[in-house]
This record gives sequence, structure tokens and C-alpha cells, in this order.
Amino acid sequence: MDSEPKTKRGSARRTKKRAFAGMTVAALIVGGALVADSLLMDSSEGADQPSTSASAVPVDIATVETANFPVYLNGLGTVEPFNEVAVKTRVDGQLQKVFFTEGQMVKQGDLLALIDPRPFQAAVDQAAAKIQQDQADLANAQYLLSKDQKLVKQGVSTDETVETQQSQVNQLLAQLAQDKAAKESADVSLSYTEIRSPITGRTGIRLIDAGNQVHATDATGIVTVTQTQPISVVSTLREQDLSSIQDAMSKGAVQVTALPSDSSKILDTGTLSLIDNKIDADSGTVKLKSTFPNREGTLWPGQFIVLRVLQKTLQNALTVPSSALQRGPDGFYVYVVDENNKADVRKVEPGPISGNRAVIISGLTATDKVIADGQYRVRDGSLVSAANPSSTTTGKGN
Repeated sequence: MDSEPKTKRGSARRTKKRAFAGMTVAALIVGGALVADSLLMDSSEGADQPSTSASAVPVDIATVETANFPVYLNGLGTVEPFNEVAVKTRVDGQLQKVFFTEGQMVKQGDLLALIDPRPFQAAVDQAAAKIQQDQADLANAQYLLSKDQKLVKQGVSTDETVETQQSQVNQLLAQLAQDKAAKESADVSLSYTEIRSPITGRTGIRLIDAGNQVHATDATGIVTVTQTQPISVVSTLREQDLSSIQDAMSKGAVQVTALPSDSSKILDTGTLSLIDNKIDADSGTVKLKSTFPNREGTLWPGQFIVLRVLQKTLQNALTVPSSALQRGPDGFYVYVVDENNKADVRKVEPGPISGNRAVIISGLTATDKVIADGQYRVRDGSLVSAANPSSTTTGKGN
């Protein structure tokens, strides 16, 4: 009796659940249709509106510049002293005193060291005394010659006596000249006891201390003096550049610039002195020697540098930032920005490139604007905008 009512109640509950589920599905379907309709309306409204500046590709824009453009040839070089002298003694003796400090700047003729002068002074005094003796003997012989010449005229003496006395005078004259030469030699040796700087430059490390015996045959000297103002740089360039350098030198002094190995700054500016008289067949390079004033002491002997040689200067050349220059399968090109701020691919013929500037031989005019950075997001005809408005005024300098 009770089972029948329970069955009816369970069936009713299942019917209600099915009805609720059906209503939920219907509501989701209606909601989805409304959302889709809303999206379609929004997209159609957006399609009717014109494109805004937000769709433009941000890029760096630079103007084409007209300027005198220097063309350089770069080579590797080593700084060398303009002059370098190993100061040595020229006489044997005891090194009595040293007058310089290591690393000191000295001038030509400055006293650097002193050798014990006493033995050499004694030799000078001895030579001087010998000269005095010769002069006394010569004076006596000349007196006797004059006396004999008078006696010959009186018939008291003979011509043979006069000739003998004349010979004695001549011998004493020769002896006097010889002793004077010995005196000069002694004076020179005495002067060598004062060791003076032969050039203006900087002293190096002292190679011997005072109190030691030094000899003219010693392999090592007392100190080395190097001239660093001016200073020299020996560098190399490819043999293919030889004709260009010769042509530049034929027109006048060629300017050279010394830079550190990272080319971060200019150390000094000088002139090209000479081209070596042969090409190194092994390396295919030719040596150059340049001279720098080095007034600030920025160049140091043994220093490794990059030497930049001014080959020529292009007058009124069209230049763009080197980053604007692109290379494709058909050659070089740049993106030119037209009056509608659209990118236009323009084929160009590039010239020399130096630093961050490139010369354009053909393909551009002085009024053009080019994209200097951001080209990877740009296509021919793309709408662009200046990422940095100030960049549209000028390109970056060297």
C-alpha cells in the first residue's frame, strides 16, 4: 500500500529536475546569443571608424644631413720614443755621485752623474806642465838660433851651425804641438767624468748605484733617457691602402689621430711622418711612422693604440645615421618617411662609413627623412610615428 505513493513522489521530483535543467540551458543559449550580438555590433562600429595614431609604428626618425665628411683609414700601432739614449760612461772610474731621480724629466745638458775626476785632473795638470817646459825649451832654442844667425853675418859662425840650431827649434815646435794635443785629450777625458743628458726626456730606472766602478766597455749604462715630447707611433696599413696614403701625402701634411684600443676617446692628434720603404710580404702590410706632440703625456712608449689616418674629406656629402642603412637581396636601402608619415623603401648607393654616420652617394636628397631605428617592425607603406620627436630634427653626429 505504501510503495505506490513513494513511487509517484520520486517520479515528480525527477520531472521537476529535468524542467529546471532545461530552463538553465535555455538561459545560457540566450545569454550567449546576446553577447555574440554585442561583439558583432562593437566590431562593426570599430570597422566604420578611421585608423588612429595608436596604430602607427613608433620609430626613430632622422633627417639627411649635408656636411664635410672625413674618410679615415684605421691601423694598429705601437708608441715609441722619438729618441732613446742609453747613458753610459766614456771613461773608467768610480761612480762618485748620481744627480737624477728615477722618472725625472731632464733637459739636454743636465748633469746626471759624476765619475771621480781626480785621476783625470792630474793628467790635465801634467800635460799643462809639459807644455810649459816645451815653451821654455823652445824659447831658449829660438834665442840661440837668432844668435847664430848674427854670428854668420859677422863671419864668426858657419851656415852648418845655423841649420843645426834651426832643426832643434823645429823639433821643439813639434814637441809643443804634440803636448798641446795631449793636453786637449786630457781635458776631454776630464769632461767625460761629468755625465750629462744628451737629450731632453724622461729618465728610467737607475741601472747602477753610486760607489760602483764603471767602465767604458760596460754593456749596461747608468740610465736610459727617452724623449716623449714629441713622440712617435709606428703603425701598419694594408698594402691596398698604400696608393691612397701616397696621394694624400702628395697634397700636404696628413693628419693622424691616436685612439686607445677600444677607440673610446682621442689621445692625441699628429701628422704622418713617413711611409716605410718596403711592404712586408708575409703580412701584406706597410709600416707608417707618425709624430705626435704629446703635450699632455697621454701617449707612453710601448703603448698599443689604434691609428686613424685622414685619407681625404668629402665636401658637402649627404649623410645618414649608419643604423638607417639596411641591406637586402637587391642591395642597400633605407626607409624614407614621406609627408603622410608612411615608410617608403628607397634603394641607395652607400659611400664610406665612419663612426655612426654613413655617406649616401645616390638615392636620397637633403630634404628626406629616414628611419634610423625600429625598422624590424616596419614594412613598405607602414604608418610610422616618431618615438622621440626630437630625433626628427637631426641625426646623431660622429
